[in-house]
Amino acid sequence: MSDSVATSSRSKAAAVVRVTAGNFLEQFDFFLFGFYATQISSVFFPTSSDFASLMLTFAVFGAGFLMRPLGAIVLGAYIDEVGRRKGLIVTLGIMASGTVLIAFVPGYQTIGLLAPALVLVGRLLQGFSAGAELGGVSVYLAEMATPGKKGFYTSWQSASQQVSIVVAAALGYVLNESLSKTEIAAWGWRVPFLVGCMIVPLIFMLRRKLQETEAFQHRSHRPSTREVFTTLTRNWPVVIGGMMLVAMTTTSFYLITVYTPTYGKTVLHLSTADSLIVTLCVAVSNFIWLPIGGIISDRIGRRPVMLAVTALNVLTAYPALTFLAHAPTFGNMLVVLLWMSFMFGMYNGAMVVALTEVMPVEVRVAGFSLAYSLATAVFGGFTPAISTALIHMTGNKAAPGFWMSFAAACAFCATALLYSRRGDARQAV
Repeated sequence: MSDSVATSSRSKAAAVVRVTAGNFLEQFDFFLFGFYATQISSVFFPTSSDFASLMLTFAVFGAGFLMRPLGAIVLGAYIDEVGRRKGLIVTLGIMASGTVLIAFVPGYQTIGLLAPALVLVGRLLQGFSAGAELGGVSVYLAEMATPGKKGFYTSWQSASQQVSIVVAAALGYVLNESLSKTEIAAWGWRVPFLVGCMIVPLIFMLRRKLQETEAFQHRSHRPSTREVFTTLTRNWPVVIGGMMLVAMTTTSFYLITVYTPTYGKTVLHLSTADSLIVTLCVAVSNFIWLPIGGIISDRIGRRPVMLAVTALNVLTAYPALTFLAHAPTFGNMLVVLLWMSFMFGMYNGAMVVALTEVMPVEVRVAGFSLAYSLATAVFGGFTPAISTALIHMTGNKAAPGFWMSFAAACAFCATALLYSRRGDARQAV
């Protein structure tokens, strides 16, 4: 009996690694784009103003998120129809195409306007695939989870992304210590993107070995794409509510990871090494708190965890950044962002599984993906651009805290409304 349990545990652990490998690649590239935003802006978007170049770069970064809702509907419906395994292999292929494109596109000085156009195409491909990637992975984990441990298993979707941040930050730190600023600006920034291309074959091999979930195999009816669209339309209040749930997750994540290196260097005037070390520590902290949030939500329910953390975020986000803006040291930046990491990890550990549970089972991937993608398009994806613009317009270095508090307030209201309609969904199938 014990041997059977051990074998089952190893099998589930292997499945978690295989299914989350694509998340690693997605977030690896997203973080690199944010961290090397200043280099990318000078290579692909040269203008007479550094601010304008940076804003163009962040706008292209955000444009990928505008493709997510389309990818969520098209690819999400496809995954709900053909299965989790086949669908996730397709999303990985599209994502890898965007990664390769961005890594090898020559600069503006070489091919002119074609350079930023191709970078934009690469970001749009990545955004289209990511629209269903997160939903497909999260639903797969929820459906394969041991009863009573859905929160714990599903939290590894986000936890896998933190591993990618650690690897990317560590790689960036090594390059920063090994190369001069001129070398990094000229060609060194491409090295991490090339590393991402090199691991694509390994991730494909892992995904090909995935087994379809029993929950999907036992489903008597598998909806067509048209049926998925009809069900989504009929359940639009749940989709919008789900989008608001994700608002805090996606805004806080992109604020404390993707935007942190730029914020540390250009706003707080800390060293590149300091910003990278803080980002690496934040990713490790996220990795720790995410499964803890999932476990606690398995014990006491999703609703109390989500309400408590969103309220805490509303009350503390701006004061924390104000403290940092007035005393911009490495230690203070580390403390403030670790506090935000705690709130992100605890909330997201409960929220991801909650989102799989409130969606109608027949459109679980499409519904989850659409809600998540709308949130990234409206809130998270443009967080670096909005933060940069807020600081520029107000002269207040803590201004991103207003944006963070607004997103948390949206999530608080959505949690209260969704659970007043449906009750605590933590025992949902």
